[in-house]
Amino acid sequence: MTVEEIKKALGPGAVFDIGEENKAFAQYFTGECYLKMLTAKGVGVGNVTFAPSTINWWHIHHKGGQILLVTAGRGWYQEWGKPARELKAGDVVNIKPEVKHWHGAAKDSWFQHLAIEVPAEGGSNEWVEPVDPQEYKKLK
Repeated sequence: MTVEEIKKALGPGAVFDIGEENKAFAQYFTGECYLKMLTAKGVGVGNVTFAPSTINWWHIHHKGGQILLVTAGRGWYQEWGKPARELKAGDVVNIKPEVKHWHGAAKDSWFQHLAIEVPAEGGSNEWVEPVDPQEYKKLK
């Protein structure tokens, strides 16, 4: 799809540039994903766009945590040991440090969120393992 077609599929919430295909972290995503860093100084804020059925692996933000501001589409967020939570435009997810989780698009929708990295001295991100495809398929 072209950038314009993706923006149309996302609807009016797609106000930030989609950016480039997220090739640097592609191995940790199940499909097509785009990243546009809006700022990298002080607090890192990235606009992340997921194609339908694209999710990231289970991962952990050490020390700093992360905040997701959902801007468009429909997706999912899940913490280890808890049920998945459906996400839509306007939802906010505050992810505490050391919480194993994943997030991404629903099977039938493009999905976009702003990912805010909570700054912390010595903070890092650890990619752990892929989400079980059978568990993802159960989500409606």
